[in-house]
Amino acid sequence: MLAAGAACLTAVLGLTSPAVAAPHPNPGMMSANTAAQIATLQQLKKSESATDRKVDSRLLVENKLRSDRSTRSVLPQVQSGLKVSGDTVAVDIRATKTSDALIDAVRKAGGQIRNVSQREASIRADVPLSALDKLAARGDIKQIDAAADAMTSSEAPGRISSQPDPVSKQTRDARVEAATKPGLRANIAAAITSQGDRAHAADTARQQNGITGVGTKLCALSDGVSSLAASVASGELPPVDVLPGQEGSGDEGTAMLEIMHDLAPGAALGFATAFISDSSFADNIRALRSQAHCDVIVDDVFYFNEATFQDGPIAQAVNAVTADGALYFSSAGNEGNVGDGTSGHWEGDYVDSGQVIGKFAGGAHNFAASAGGTQVLEPLSASSAGVPVTLWWNDPLGHAGDDYDLYLLDAAGNVVSFSQNLQTGTQDPYERVNTTAGGQRLAIVKFKGDNKYLSLSALRGRFVADGGLQAFVTPGQTSGHSAAKDAYSVAAAPAAAAFGRPLEPGDPANPAGPYPGTFSSSSQIERFSSDGPRKIFFKADGTPGAEVRQKPDITAADGVSTSAPGFSPFFGTSAAAPHAAAIAGLVLSGNPGMSPADVRQALTATAVDIGAPGVDNRTGVGVILADKVLAYTGASPQPLATAQAPTVRGPNGSPFVKPGDTATVTLPVYNGGDGTAASTSVVVDSPTPGVTIAPRSKRYGTIEAGQTVINSFTLTVPATQQLGVPVVLNAKVTFAGAHSPTTQTFQIPIGQPSSVVQNFAFAGDAAAIPDNSTVGASVSIPVTGVGRASKLTFSIDGSACSTTAGSTTVGLDHTYAGDLTGTLTSPSGATAVLFQRRGGAGHNFCQVVFDDSASTAFSTVSSANAPFTGSWRPQSTLGSLLADPVDGTWTFKVVDGGAVDTGSIRAVSLHINGFVA
Repeated sequence: MLAAGAACLTAVLGLTSPAVAAPHPNPGMMSANTAAQIATLQQLKKSESATDRKVDSRLLVENKLRSDRSTRSVLPQVQSGLKVSGDTVAVDIRATKTSDALIDAVRKAGGQIRNVSQREASIRADVPLSALDKLAARGDIKQIDAAADAMTSSEAPGRISSQPDPVSKQTRDARVEAATKPGLRANIAAAITSQGDRAHAADTARQQNGITGVGTKLCALSDGVSSLAASVASGELPPVDVLPGQEGSGDEGTAMLEIMHDLAPGAALGFATAFISDSSFADNIRALRSQAHCDVIVDDVFYFNEATFQDGPIAQAVNAVTADGALYFSSAGNEGNVGDGTSGHWEGDYVDSGQVIGKFAGGAHNFAASAGGTQVLEPLSASSAGVPVTLWWNDPLGHAGDDYDLYLLDAAGNVVSFSQNLQTGTQDPYERVNTTAGGQRLAIVKFKGDNKYLSLSALRGRFVADGGLQAFVTPGQTSGHSAAKDAYSVAAAPAAAAFGRPLEPGDPANPAGPYPGTFSSSSQIERFSSDGPRKIFFKADGTPGAEVRQKPDITAADGVSTSAPGFSPFFGTSAAAPHAAAIAGLVLSGNPGMSPADVRQALTATAVDIGAPGVDNRTGVGVILADKVLAYTGASPQPLATAQAPTVRGPNGSPFVKPGDTATVTLPVYNGGDGTAASTSVVVDSPTPGVTIAPRSKRYGTIEAGQTVINSFTLTVPATQQLGVPVVLNAKVTFAGAHSPTTQTFQIPIGQPSSVVQNFAFAGDAAAIPDNSTVGASVSIPVTGVGRASKLTFSIDGSACSTTAGSTTVGLDHTYAGDLTGTLTSPSGATAVLFQRRGGAGHNFCQVVFDDSASTAFSTVSSANAPFTGSWRPQSTLGSLLADPVDGTWTFKVVDGGAVDTGSIRAVSLHINGFVA
């Protein structure tokens, strides 16, 4: 079918040499040759088969350009804008269900799976162009799109997800290894602090109010945290809870985490990448709330296929976590604004120019209709090279019955790129091209259907008057999940020195910030910061629901220092959003239980108005200041007293507790809060039948911040307690404070651990680890005849250890250990992380034992330790997997999160101790 389409194209043109456009005497209109080129492409679109219509038009044409010389001769200037490696291209397969059969079909077609989202029924994969036709014929595939790209909102410029990390992983890991060498900590320089800490008066707010963020968890989504270990080792960050396999690559995430820690140093931190795919981004938003229990979530990523007029999957994920009580902050974007003359955005009603294109019902859109003129071309600036351009119209997602197309022309009028997907009632109202040079023009052509409301955006580009053409711009650049109703869309204002270069040649100077002072009414917005508002036509389910959302919501600092390589200074709304998120964390820390509505009201009421008086479409309500909002809410330092792991001794000080024993439980309580925990008491009880605890409660008195108080209880275990079945203790700590009470649950092993070790090994063939894929490789280890276990270790085996690439005598061969995350999952579903992206360029794991009692953590290894061998503490404890019987199937999974390097799981084992009968 694809080849037939190419033949049709040649037949329609009736020529074998390229058609070259001649200028039109009216620069606002298309030349006859330009119109003819577009008409030819439309004829190709009309000839598409039912299967072709399920494939992105850019993929179809890229395949034709590669497989049929006549197509290339007819349209020599046309480029699809896709990144193709050999014959392979990244795609997003949208399905009715991501079944095993579908995944297997993609693999059999030569595809490499990068990510699978069950919730969004979407697969990201690298697939041969020649295989798309066969895959699209499957009934369970709804659409095959060119892989959706994303961009971060740093003004550096922002990184695009389909582009490789500008800094190699070898360079980043060398920095991490240098920073984490033993003994280096004594030479660590003073921590780098964001200038936004001062500009937002967060430093004085912490000092005056005694609030540090304790009791809250702040989490970020960005490209990656490649230098996280270096930031932790140098004291820039505490340990960060990174979702396993979701570490990403790059360091914009590291920089965002450092900003939040600077402003809210007592808060816990978490991270997941947003750069794998659009569906993975949505899944990770939900996971940070449901699995990592984040109170405040912030991101700086925008996917180009995020809907303008309706909440799409990513925005719906934001809606889900905000409905669950989380606060969500997102970069407004660095795509410019009308007020500063930096915009590349226009939206408005389609108006037929009268210039009919081809034989179809529609024609070219007239941008100048409101000015009483006729102009079908939107001119781009000379600096707008290599930018994505999106077209949306107000049909609901998945139900676009009106059909518009987007064309990119050079100054001579030749079509150089286009997007003309067929919309027949089941597709999205979306087209996208990438500019190939500066000074190009855009045209919107209606293929068929009703006149709709349109949105045209050149992301990081600019519409400017050129060659007799006027530029038409309107406010409303901010869109996607940043414009979700309950999200905070964050604009940027400089904290310190101005952004160091003109945004485009001839631009005025960029504004500077107040540092070492604080923001005031005289502060100015960054000239690149995106404007609003955002017009919405549909509810998330696609039913009508028109509204106008005030976006951006607030403004915060950018142009600040971090220790993350490449992010000092850190400009862009990428830097602004974590400043705002951290201030919200301080508010929650000083006002536990405050509702999201009350937090929003406080931030709004205390913001300093900048820009146009009142709420405006560039700065929202203004710049937020930490001291003002904490004073407004009456925030106070809160204690946070929690029970810590107890020490248990059996009769006569025995380290073991057996059925029928009376044991002593020594229970420490630690106040990790900002305030004093007064009137502290602890109640200890057990849901385990027959267990008694005496006394049931004890007073711990006053516990100052940072202090620990210890008391003892007596635990009596019934003689009927089954050997190996732990006794469960619940310790409820009550104190004077909003976080009271806190409850911790502990499991007390019953029985004497056996010295006999039972070994269970993986017995299958080597399992290849997919390169740069969240799917990973998994092997199963069956365990029988143990029941309850007292101890568990896990080994990656091997008969002969070496660093030889592809070695078959090691337990796990891989040419870049720093790409890998390994997890062990018990039959009950509990999971422990064994290793997480450590070891840099080191090769191979061989005769490695992961043991909770090992003296050294695997997180300290470097490439010099390769091949990795010996005993190491895992990332998280293996003891956490022993709450249930261990019989059943265990799963060892390895995910490769970096590009290029490969390897296989070959030999692994479980080693389990039971109890003495």
